[in-house]
Amino acid sequence: MKFIDYAKIIVKSGNGGDGHISFRREKYVPKGGPDGGNGGKGGDIIFVADSHMNTLLDFKYKRQYKAQNGSPGGKNRCTGANGEDLVIRVPMGTIIKNSINDEILADITELDYHYIIAKGGKGGKGNSEFATPTNQAPRYAEDGEQGIETEILLELKLIADVGIVGFPNSGKSTLISVISSAKPKIADYPFTTLIPNLGIVRIDNQKSFVVADIPGLIEGAHDGKGLGTQFLRHIERTKVLVILIDSQSENTRVDLKILLSELKSYNPEIVKKKKIICLSKIDTADDEKRNALQKINFKDNPHKLVISSVTNESIEELKYMIWSLLNSDDY
Repeated sequence: MKFIDYAKIIVKSGNGGDGHISFRREKYVPKGGPDGGNGGKGGDIIFVADSHMNTLLDFKYKRQYKAQNGSPGGKNRCTGANGEDLVIRVPMGTIIKNSINDEILADITELDYHYIIAKGGKGGKGNSEFATPTNQAPRYAEDGEQGIETEILLELKLIADVGIVGFPNSGKSTLISVISSAKPKIADYPFTTLIPNLGIVRIDNQKSFVVADIPGLIEGAHDGKGLGTQFLRHIERTKVLVILIDSQSENTRVDLKILLSELKSYNPEIVKKKKIICLSKIDTADDEKRNALQKINFKDNPHKLVISSVTNESIEELKYMIWSLLNSDDY
């Protein structure tokens, strides 16, 4: 399935039904007496999270959504039927914004919670509602209120506890396939990962967390190079970052500096998250290189591991370190 994490749609709640003008035919009642009923309420536009959805692909092919109008009132004070609400299902983590000013209308992070984005118009009053001792035969009724039409933006931010970031081909996909049940495409060329992958990591029967593998960054990503920063929104909700650096890099410190700079250029708050620096692919290093990597100390980043997703070296330690950070208030 193609991954779509951004969409623009138009929604319109239902119009209220018009009030009715009619009169009874009764003896001794002036003009029979007014008996026009009220119009029904228009349907609401409601968004709800669906755990079975993980993309906004459906909204690429359908852009207009309209709730049902309320029915007009009838004779004998009959109230018109309310318009049916339109329930729009979206993935967990969808943010709904006003397309004009980017105001956040709703942040859908709870399953089965209903978010009313546009309320339907009220039904108009029938002429029976306007009868008074001095005006016993009103010949007017209210029109129903118009529904609300608005253009909105849907932006999907995956809900994950941990985000794995790094340069292309640094081992992100291999790592998530080892620590979770996710099965991403893996190959020995850059940009293997073209969409974010989600996986559930289980520590034991009672402990688990969700990890996201973000497509590779390169220097200049914030200016649109490579895959740009189009997927970085998916780590804005994470609590811990696992930053992978290829152990065969000529300068791991420079690599880390570049990655943190790209993250900061996208959103300065991201680099404030708890971080684990992982020097990956240690299985490809000789003893001299391995010893040198073990001695590296990254300033301001106390959590560092040297790992191999191929031989599983330090993988269990990484899982427990992540769990510890997720459940700790300390850095």
